[in-house]
Amino acid sequence: MSEYQKIISIANQISKKYPLCDNCLGRLFSKKLHLSSNKLLGKKLNQNTTKKCHICKNIFENLNYFLKLMLDTSSNYSFETFSIGAMIKPSIVDRDDFIRSQYKLKGIDSIKTDITRELAKSFSRKTKKNIDTQNSDVTFTVNLKDDSIKLHSKSITFSGRYVKTMRGIPQKQKSCENCSGKGCRMCDFHGISEFESIEGQISKFLFEKIGGTTAKFTWIGGEDKSSLVLGNGRPFFVKLQNPLKRNLKLPSFNSNSLKISNLKLVNESPKNPLKFNSLIQLKISTSSDIDSKILKKLKILEKQPVVVYDKSGKRSEKKIFTVKYKKNSKNLFTLSLKTEGGLPVRRFIDGDDVVPGISQILDTTCKCNQFDFSDVEVQ
Repeated sequence: MSEYQKIISIANQISKKYPLCDNCLGRLFSKKLHLSSNKLLGKKLNQNTTKKCHICKNIFENLNYFLKLMLDTSSNYSFETFSIGAMIKPSIVDRDDFIRSQYKLKGIDSIKTDITRELAKSFSRKTKKNIDTQNSDVTFTVNLKDDSIKLHSKSITFSGRYVKTMRGIPQKQKSCENCSGKGCRMCDFHGISEFESIEGQISKFLFEKIGGTTAKFTWIGGEDKSSLVLGNGRPFFVKLQNPLKRNLKLPSFNSNSLKISNLKLVNESPKNPLKFNSLIQLKISTSSDIDSKILKKLKILEKQPVVVYDKSGKRSEKKIFTVKYKKNSKNLFTLSLKTEGGLPVRRFIDGDDVVPGISQILDTTCKCNQFDFSDVEVQ
């Protein structure tokens, strides 16, 4: 008896006991015969023409409904590739497993695989989009339990730089009080409810141009609320979750206080902290009178690294490459530094956990009145 005749015999036994649809019956044998269409094979083998499928209860007859839901759900999204996952009732899986076990049928695709394959082929034909099961732009989750569709759009990441020309604007935005930044209806799923910071303004710009839910930032250094950021600006990375659009060129952004430039798509945010140098201008006041001779002591900073201790006592070193100073009055001077990124500026001036610090070198209490970034250079 040939392989095909054996299959016909088993298919007849199954059909007499369990009426199956063409898709479910064909799926039980198509891999063994190296055929791609479960439905066509099922039509040849099937003796059941009227009864409801014992396994799927005729789900395959209703797939056009889910196809329409997918088309409607994705209508506002731009994408090139997609994948599909499915949720089905456990009872369907149990009936499928029982028949496969009873007739010792092995190496067969699950009914869930067949459903998603059929939907994917139909959706691809309708939209001309490509199926990508590994790294798709969007992923559909088809819930056959409650007849619903969810769509998840793969996040995209931008790099850019910002110039801050007005004081009083914080770098980071406070999280939504209701959800602590996770995203909820109160904050329109953005994780932030206000947009007055650097983070808020950039996020709002991206939400308006691209759509999306939350924006997650990777900052290359930071500054005080009162500090300016000038020159080419401070670099940053931002990952936008669930974007509507992708692969687009964004315009630059300008407001009275902020300029965003060089926004471009990148593969991902850096996994490890980037090394960078900061050019900083500081205005420092002193508790006692100073003169230019005393300020010369600051040149020692070019010859040895500054040691920084954090709250846990962990030690790190920061190099200072250039030191320039100018006396403004008997109790005020301007200091210009080029330093490794990450130097805690205010603690460097008046603290005792940065060695040597400005107060220590000048042997007088110093206070940082203001500091601005002339530029930030990524190494």
